[in-house]
Amino acid sequence: MKKLILFILLFTSVSAFAQIATVGDAAYIKANYTKYEYQIPMRDGKKLFTSVYVPKDQSNKYPFMMDRTPYSVAPYGPDTYKSSMGPSSQFVHNGYIFVYQDVRGRWMSEGVYEEMTPELEVHKTNTAVDEGTDTYDTIDWLLKNVPNNNGKVGVWGISYPGFYTTTALLSRHPALVAASPQAPIADLWRDDGWHNGAFFLVANFGFYPGFTNRQDDKPTQRRGGRFNPGTDDGYDFFMKMGSMKNTNDKYYKDTIRLWNEMMDHPNYDQHWKDRNVLPHLHDIKTAVLVTGGWYDAEDLYGAINTYKTLVKNNPKTPVYFTMGPWVHGGWARGPGDHLGDVDFGGPQGPHYRDDIEYKFFSHYLKGTAMAIPNISAFETGVNKWKGYDVWPPGNTEDKQLYLLPGGKLSFKAPATGKDSYDEYVSDPANPVPFVADRKQTMDMQREYMTADQRFLADRKDVLSYQSDVLDTDITIAGNIWADLNVSTTGTDADFVVKVLDVYPDTASNNKFTGAGIKMGGYEQMVRSEPIRGKYRNSFEKPEPFIPGKVTPVNFELQDILHTFKKGHKIMVQVQSTWFPLIDRNPQTFVDIMKAKETDFQKATHKIYTSKEHPSFLKVRVIE
Repeated sequence: MKKLILFILLFTSVSAFAQIATVGDAAYIKANYTKYEYQIPMRDGKKLFTSVYVPKDQSNKYPFMMDRTPYSVAPYGPDTYKSSMGPSSQFVHNGYIFVYQDVRGRWMSEGVYEEMTPELEVHKTNTAVDEGTDTYDTIDWLLKNVPNNNGKVGVWGISYPGFYTTTALLSRHPALVAASPQAPIADLWRDDGWHNGAFFLVANFGFYPGFTNRQDDKPTQRRGGRFNPGTDDGYDFFMKMGSMKNTNDKYYKDTIRLWNEMMDHPNYDQHWKDRNVLPHLHDIKTAVLVTGGWYDAEDLYGAINTYKTLVKNNPKTPVYFTMGPWVHGGWARGPGDHLGDVDFGGPQGPHYRDDIEYKFFSHYLKGTAMAIPNISAFETGVNKWKGYDVWPPGNTEDKQLYLLPGGKLSFKAPATGKDSYDEYVSDPANPVPFVADRKQTMDMQREYMTADQRFLADRKDVLSYQSDVLDTDITIAGNIWADLNVSTTGTDADFVVKVLDVYPDTASNNKFTGAGIKMGGYEQMVRSEPIRGKYRNSFEKPEPFIPGKVTPVNFELQDILHTFKKGHKIMVQVQSTWFPLIDRNPQTFVDIMKAKETDFQKATHKIYTSKEHPSFLKVRVIE
């Protein structure tokens, strides 16, 4: 949600991105749909701006397909039409009433906007509102005021609209029969702001000026203004900016309320707990299709954990789950056939749109046949779709992948009791870049999720541990946990763990291989996550390291379904900076959002590889 690339992708969801798969739809929509605009009243008296597109053919009754968004329902005006509608072009040509709504406090809707409005478990008064009640009131109004509907409603949305799709479930309206939260934000602190306490800098910094088109209760069509850094070189820009407090001292001047909320709440405090929708996902009767991408740099956590929570808390409700080889929203338009240099073996987007998403909604809204697996998961590495009844799959064995002395990686535990370790000096003044081209780092560069890591070969502050050449395929399914034993000369430290698939030297280039790149020896990133060390025991209550003391640091790297093929190697890398993807840790125990330049210090970090203090990854290997 927060990343600038997502802002562009969703904010202009009817522009070039959408037009890839919808050439010709614009004329069809205008010829076959009538557009209406309404201000729909909510129970507290506020009105939400809503565009409704109704089929001109009134010989049938139609279900509603609704998208609630903070990114604008534009174009405004009853005579101006969207050029594409619905999750995909199929919906446009098969008869639905399309509903687009500016959520409370955004664009032409009344009210004051709250980022991820806290949901209420109990509504103590008739005027107590949240996104669940706003959805309920909208659905109720539509059923009563839009003629020729069949009494059924479906909701979908990607990213922030995915969050609003999740909260639509909390309306618990009986007419809401199908919903698809796609790349939904589930926990704002964990999805888009902080990954295990490490702040995702480039994803957030450029987002808020454009997102902030109003901070009051006055409806407007005015867009926010994009921040212009004057350069694409984010590495240089953010180094010159200095500490995080300079985002306001030098640029925003405390004028952006939502940015200040992030800066004022670096810990997982009540502000963020209130914005975690997962605890509310119980007593759900609506059929759900949760969708995500293995290479979603924004809301991978949201998709996976929305699914897991729904299944756990609603065992009798049909809940489907699709994970494909996509970036954030990459399933919605276009072929979805590669990311950067990595080929996914053909277009994977159409399979989702035609064989899963469309059939899901058509079944629940129109009663057509449907035969899709509970779990549709794309197995990267071998480029195959797999169907499962449960996730993670049941046929797995828990194993530990150990970091060993000499840069070795093995499923066999270290045999020596001697306290072996590898060490490196982490210098905040010379952080490790997250992509090879430092001059293209003002935005997130979503390709980093699969990018070749050989550009770091000469960095002394990146540790690499590599397996022997695999003599058989190894498939890992489900979440990965990093269990490290570390020590540091500082009082705080970040640790980034990356899991790589190392191709054999004989690997051939593919049609997507970039200029000057050779797939032979390619070190493809499969999964990666950071942790801010002071949150190792609690996201709520940070605590310093004791310099020199061996300390466990354990954290989740999230799920994968990936086969490391015979002839490949598995590599694990550990580092302590990842810039400017995440902000720099001063390596002293301070509030990093208010740190001074003098707080930033070099520190020596040790990663232990002994029997007494092992470091390893916990993985599930398919038998």
